[in-house]
Amino acid sequence: MSDIELQAISKSYGDLQAVDDVDLSVRDGELLCLLGPSGCGKSTTMRMISGLETPTSGEVYIGGENVTGQAAYDRDTSMVFQDWALFPYKTVLENVAFGLKMRGDGSEERTERAGEMLKRVHMDGFEESNPTDLSGGQKQRVALARSLAVDPDVLLLDEPLSNLDKRLREEMEIELKDIHEEFDKTFVHVTHNQDEAFTLADRIGIMNDGRLVQVGTPTEVYRNPTNRFVEEFLGDTNFIAGEVAGVDDGYGRLSTEFGATIRLPAFDAVSPGARLTVSLRPEFMRIQRPDETNNSEATTARADGAGGDTMTGTVTNTIYRGSRIRYVVDVGGEQLFVEQSVTDQTGIEEGEGVELGWTTDDILVFSPDGSRVRGR
Repeated sequence: MSDIELQAISKSYGDLQAVDDVDLSVRDGELLCLLGPSGCGKSTTMRMISGLETPTSGEVYIGGENVTGQAAYDRDTSMVFQDWALFPYKTVLENVAFGLKMRGDGSEERTERAGEMLKRVHMDGFEESNPTDLSGGQKQRVALARSLAVDPDVLLLDEPLSNLDKRLREEMEIELKDIHEEFDKTFVHVTHNQDEAFTLADRIGIMNDGRLVQVGTPTEVYRNPTNRFVEEFLGDTNFIAGEVAGVDDGYGRLSTEFGATIRLPAFDAVSPGARLTVSLRPEFMRIQRPDETNNSEATTARADGAGGDTMTGTVTNTIYRGSRIRYVVDVGGEQLFVEQSVTDQTGIEEGEGVELGWTTDDILVFSPDGSRVRGR
């Protein structure tokens, strides 16, 4: 078994609290990504799993065994580092076989195993090459082969793709996903890149200021964030602040600072006068010319009506992003963003008046302290 259990682990360096009371369970055989901004404590958390750091408090369990005081070399883990950490004076084959040599494996066995791993990461033929002659992507493959060669129960990856360009990073994301499925090991992958985490992870653990904020599948954390930080960190969104103007059958009406009114999801308790912020993600909104609007109640309700779910505005900019188009729309002085696939583009141009629409179910609501206000 190679499950991981972190129980109330903390790590401080003098007055700096790098990790603060983190509880985390990593299931046997899953790929979990620790995701968060720089300095949030994710790499320190991983280093405590590996044994390279000792918790100030709390306990680390791997496979049911308390390894908190165990040295890194006594744990059945292996790490792939951000800077690859290859030995420049050893050949590629010698680098991959290094851990096997330290373990005491024989020369023939080391050579055979290292060769197998190089072939698996598509680096066969480079056995006698010097790491300094390799590209970034090739170095990363060698570092991965070296970690896999010792057949660890747990593979730890500390931002291993951050030094690669976009194309190589995307190639390695797919490669890592395939390797995880093939080797059936427990992977913990640290990254600050949301796309990387969403591509790789079975589950994502989001960290901020040393704390674990939320753990869930990619769909869960994106569609059901626990607070405003998670919602904002996981992609662009439109945050619109306002005050609850009234409540009808449990549905609040949010009066915005730019004059529009937004219908809120149904809540058990929403008080008039409460300050709230709603989030509308650009990809969940629709954009169309006003004369193209159909006559259904859902799409014709205006923002100045009783809880309508559309707004009118003027397109001030269009931004082409490959497969997507982003429209910047001025609504009463507020700049809102809407995104469409190029296959769905409407031909709307800058300067045109448009109507923005959405469904109430796609609205997320947050209180002034950033906590999520949940509906019924």
